[in-house]
Amino acid sequence: MLMEKLYVNNNGKVLDRENPSIDAGNRGHLYGDGIFESIRVINGRPVNLETHIMRMFDGAIALKMKLPDFFKVEYFEEKINELLEKSNIEEGGKVRVSLDRAIGGTYKPKNNQATYFIEVLPLKRNAFKLNDEGLTVDLYTEMRKHNSKLGNYKTKNALIYIMCSLAAEEKNMDELLVTNPKGGILESSSSNIFVVSNGVLYTPGLEEGPVGGVMRMTLINLALENGIKVYECAILPQNLLAADEVFLTNAIGGIRWIKQYRGKTYKKEMAERLVQILNNKFSKFEVSD
Repeated sequence: MLMEKLYVNNNGKVLDRENPSIDAGNRGHLYGDGIFESIRVINGRPVNLETHIMRMFDGAIALKMKLPDFFKVEYFEEKINELLEKSNIEEGGKVRVSLDRAIGGTYKPKNNQATYFIEVLPLKRNAFKLNDEGLTVDLYTEMRKHNSKLGNYKTKNALIYIMCSLAAEEKNMDELLVTNPKGGILESSSSNIFVVSNGVLYTPGLEEGPVGGVMRMTLINLALENGIKVYECAILPQNLLAADEVFLTNAIGGIRWIKQYRGKTYKKEMAERLVQILNNKFSKFEVSD
């Protein structure tokens, strides 16, 4: 079966994904001078779009970018849906929206206007599904994530997550957990983290410095709506050893449960319950293999 042709949008120009599409001098490419959002698609439409776009705008402002007046949620919704339809993505998929500072300058930009880039990809699954095999994890301590005003945003400065992923591969682990200078656990290379103890959810508070994930916020709200207590607080390695469950969350994959941290093994009952709640919210179909 031939794959449908896919398209991107480079600041208003719809282009074939197979051909060069990023302009020479792009500051996101040269300096990591940008911010982005990864957005899940279900039934051919983006999930939690407004929350993603507004967080991206907040991040761009934190980077001192100037947003054109027409940069509205409705504008990006139109452009994303145009790409999804043109690329024939009618069920599961993902969208990446980037804002980069306009071309020009070196470390000192010539101007602070924001430009955008949108790309779409299909996914085989049209619903969230918990991983069958639990993950094995450990701590990543070779580099620490220092808290800053940019720590909660998805900037293009992602080297700590890349190095974390490479270290996990070297250690034959599924994931390593990013830590701060005090040894507190913040997140994994690509996900927020939740700890379950006695039926209560715990996750690092944003003041600790993790990315303020949209799926993180979604699950906090859904848990509270379903009578599950949630606390945002510092998470230390000893908390993992005392936990009943630990799982990771992100916008594309939903929830992934962790089976083992060092000598500790975990259950997945809360993770299974939350995946069902998540699919009930966003899907109009039965979850199936």
